[in-house]
Amino acid sequence: MNSAELESIRSAALELADAERAQLASDLVASLDGPADADAAAAWDTEICRRINEINSGAATLMEAGEVLARARARIQRG
Repeated sequence: MNSAELESIRSAALELADAERAQLASDLVASLDGPADADAAAAWDTEICRRINEINSGAATLMEAGEVLARARARIQRG
């Protein structure tokens, strides 16, 4: 593809409605990621169940969102 063709595609894309541009952008980014890991969804399901079980059993220590954000900001500032 030459630069004139690319510019034509870019111009046409920029004329799309917001939702259409968002979908196009999502599709283009997803195409760069390569094929999806077939086992990833199952692994996440297992991890989510494990974490829920830890919360329900009291084994997990839960924190308020504000505290989590404060700690994260402090870590970022320390570098």
